[in-house]
Amino acid sequence: MTDPEAPLPADTAATAAPRGFAPHPRRAEIVGEIHARPFRAAAPPRIFLHHAFAADRHVVEKDRAFLERFCRARGAPGPGPQTRHHVVAFAGGTLAWERHAEFVTYSWDGPLAGTATPFGPLPSNHPFGADFEQPGPLLVAARLDLLTDTGDLAAAAGAFDPASLCISEAYGGAAAALTDFRQDGDGRTRVLVLDRGLTAQQAGALAQRLLEIETYRTLAMLGLPVAQDLAPEVRRLERDLAAITSEIRASEGLVANRGLLERLSALSAEVENRSAAATYRFGATRAYDQIVRDRLAILDERGVPGHSTWASFLARRSKPAMRTVDGIAERMNDLSKRASRTAQLLRTRVDVDLEQQNRDLLESMNKRARQQLLLQQTVEGLSVAAVSYYVVGLFGYVFKAAKEAHLLPVDPNVATGLAVPVVLAGVFRVVRSIRKAHAPDGEH
Repeated sequence: MTDPEAPLPADTAATAAPRGFAPHPRRAEIVGEIHARPFRAAAPPRIFLHHAFAADRHVVEKDRAFLERFCRARGAPGPGPQTRHHVVAFAGGTLAWERHAEFVTYSWDGPLAGTATPFGPLPSNHPFGADFEQPGPLLVAARLDLLTDTGDLAAAAGAFDPASLCISEAYGGAAAALTDFRQDGDGRTRVLVLDRGLTAQQAGALAQRLLEIETYRTLAMLGLPVAQDLAPEVRRLERDLAAITSEIRASEGLVANRGLLERLSALSAEVENRSAAATYRFGATRAYDQIVRDRLAILDERGVPGHSTWASFLARRSKPAMRTVDGIAERMNDLSKRASRTAQLLRTRVDVDLEQQNRDLLESMNKRARQQLLLQQTVEGLSVAAVSYYVVGLFGYVFKAAKEAHLLPVDPNVATGLAVPVVLAGVFRVVRSIRKAHAPDGEH
């Protein structure tokens, strides 16, 4: 019968394109990803040592250089510049290296001396000795012993703390997995797998999945300290927003509303800054927690009377942490939305105040324009009178001269008086025509 856990055989032609077709630049990486983490066959007694280290881009390149030297010193090829997974034979077993988004893992499995006693002395030839160069801060350290089941489960459970001991039967009872999620004297979480009839591929797959559960449940917890650190700041921001909202109800006038809007804008900027800093960590926490649940589901656990299963223990311990992370994330999101709505309301009030101010300004300008028009009309009236006075005076001189020359049959004063209405009408018409000539269109 075909083993359902067995990986598909490696196909070196899978990354090549059919003849005549130009492949996508990343086709080889995409197609090969499904075969990137093959399960390594294992048979008891065997030990697995697994470590995960935090690593950014610069640390990864340094770590890759170390692994290159490590492999070449043993006559094996090192990882390529774009390689994310690499396996090399070491000390009768295999050392697997894998690069992830924010961490790298080293997993070594090798033969275990003895056949019955769990967690004996480490093999002296394991790769994590003095020559190993740690790429970054240690996140996960785990030891898994794969042994043949002797039928004495109680004796095997004696190697763990009974207060947190978890025992699950996996793969329909073909194996039992025990752990207390505590560290031994070397700082490694201890896991014991008792083989009750596993195939070599099933044993390798089970060991790898249990180590992945330990890795991702630890990484998922990285979001909890961030959420706990953010909680006081979120409470402060919520109080500040509530205070600003209360002040908005009582504030009047453009100056007061503008001051509140400046404070609200500063608060919104702080909310978005803190939210942006935590978004990646909270998203990663949810993703890691989902991976743990997926790996537990694949195990098809069965409980052992009197003991917690892996899934129930982790759910009981990790769900409060996940709720804390989700709660802070939701409060940050809600705070951002509330600040945005409040800012929109306050901007509307500021806009209304500005419109009122502009309307008052326009009315004041119209009033001044009317006053200027009245003043201009008054000046025009005075100008007509003044100009007419001088013109009439000139006519008076003309009339007197004409009288002396016997050219004017009437008295000069009478003629001057009769000329006044004519001069006034003439000057008025001239001034009016000048004003119309200089006035804008439509204001004649």
